[in-house]
Amino acid sequence: MFVSGIADEAGQDIDTQIRAHRALGWKHIELRNIDGVTLANVPEQQFEQIVAKLSQANLKVSCFASALCNWSRKITNPFEIDSVELARAISRMQRLKTKFIRIMSYPNASLSQADWKKQVVSRIKELARMAEDGGILLLHENCDGWAGQSPRHSLELLDAVDSPALKLLYDTGNPVLHDQDGWEFYSQVADHIVYVHIKDGLKESGNFQATFPGEGQGQVERILTDLFQRGYDGGFSIEPHLAAVIHENKQADDPAQAYELYLDYGRRTVDLLEKSRKAI
Repeated sequence: MFVSGIADEAGQDIDTQIRAHRALGWKHIELRNIDGVTLANVPEQQFEQIVAKLSQANLKVSCFASALCNWSRKITNPFEIDSVELARAISRMQRLKTKFIRIMSYPNASLSQADWKKQVVSRIKELARMAEDGGILLLHENCDGWAGQSPRHSLELLDAVDSPALKLLYDTGNPVLHDQDGWEFYSQVADHIVYVHIKDGLKESGNFQATFPGEGQGQVERILTDLFQRGYDGGFSIEPHLAAVIHENKQADDPAQAYELYLDYGRRTVDLLEKSRKAI
């Protein structure tokens, strides 16, 4: 087991992101945006500087939290946006010895359910083929997109793509956001989960409010306990959403406070993981 975190919620620059993870005593870091740009798309010179800083800090990149097929890319957008980005990401993942890259499955754009599924499966099949060739794994997150609609959709995507390079990432907070039953979603896909995002929150009158882990409606402690009972020994990565919410283009109002919230969230997550592991 290891603990990581989507580091741009601690700060926008790589130095702050590294500093937060060293302060937490973690050996892993999940990278999404550096100075507002995804890791796959930062300029080459900057990428090499990031690699050097990570090496000096003795931090491993647990996952690329990429924008592939995500909430900002409708199914009618050109596929080349994702295929070109994945090709670039694969070479950088190989450089960093990173196995996982997070994907979603495209928001709809007025297609029928059948056509939406057909296009999603076709595109992710091609991305999975690229992933196989590159020796990496696509991790589909239960978030925006066709396969995020329900656990059944997630399992149908795995079956339809039929690739060893496609697995599932489970985010504990997303069912709350999407008005789903978190336990029902998790329990049906649990056998295919290889990585977990820790997020939690409350939704009342249609409004989502992020909380510390275990204090919301995500059934986080119940899910963590069950994962340990199943013998899960993979990664847990925090995504607090307390100060910065990337998909809403919301940056932290107070960077210093965001940094401290990230550390607090990380420490509480470790405590909750230990409590859940002892419960089995």
